[in-house]
Amino acid sequence: MTFDDGPWDDTPAVLDLLAQYHIKATFCMIGRQVAAHAALVRRMVAEGHTLCNHTWSHDEMLRTRPADRINAELQRTNDAIHAVVPGAAIGYFRAPGGNFSPQLVSTAAGMGMTSIYWSVDPQDWRGPGVQSIITNVLTNTRPGSIVLLHDGAGPQTVTALRTILPNLASRYTLTALPDPDSHGNA
Repeated sequence: MTFDDGPWDDTPAVLDLLAQYHIKATFCMIGRQVAAHAALVRRMVAEGHTLCNHTWSHDEMLRTRPADRINAELQRTNDAIHAVVPGAAIGYFRAPGGNFSPQLVSTAAGMGMTSIYWSVDPQDWRGPGVQSIITNVLTNTRPGSIVLLHDGAGPQTVTALRTILPNLASRYTLTALPDPDSHGNA
């Protein structure tokens, strides 16, 4: 389970549901959101969730930007996270909109982050309705799937999680992406 674009106002409800079902997730955070939601970032780390850099500004065209801009977007986000949770591992990077390029992947790797995509996307950020989100996730999730949801997509996602999480937990072992320290990466 991965959650993009936060932290946001719905993140506490997402964290509460994850805790209720004893599920760890990966949170792909936008750097400019971190300082205003520092307590949530600390909670994510304290509860054992994995952190992911989702750039400073969620620039969906970042792959076309100059190298110094790419470096700044990723470094500024890591710095914002580390200002709140010093020493926390940030082992993953997800490009906004999934718009990766070889340069983005290489830059992230140079900062010790593995680039991640997803295999299940109910497009909850579009507001398709609770049942659409549930059906998409439950129908398309398989062993090894990376599910993309958004902790800032609004109450539809939170409501859908009340069905999705217990259903998936009864069928699979749900995990966050592994802590980068547990598989030898920096």
